[in-house]
Amino acid sequence: MTEPKKVLKRSNDKMIAGVCAGLAEYIGWPADRLRIFYVLLSVLSAAFPGILVYVILWITMPPPDFVADAGSR
Repeated sequence: MTEPKKVLKRSNDKMIAGVCAGLAEYIGWPADRLRIFYVLLSVLSAAFPGILVYVILWITMPPPDFVADAGSR
């Protein structure tokens, strides 16, 4: 039996749009840990435009109810 394919999508566990929680689900981290890491990276790094990256991910990541069509190929 094969494992279902992971799909990067926003999560229903939302603080703002579910982007960080969706990333956390995809990589297997707790959502709170990834949120703290993301905020610290955004605040402490002048080279990481955190808000811009978040908005781009919000626009490009599919919604939480997105279902991947695994049988299309």
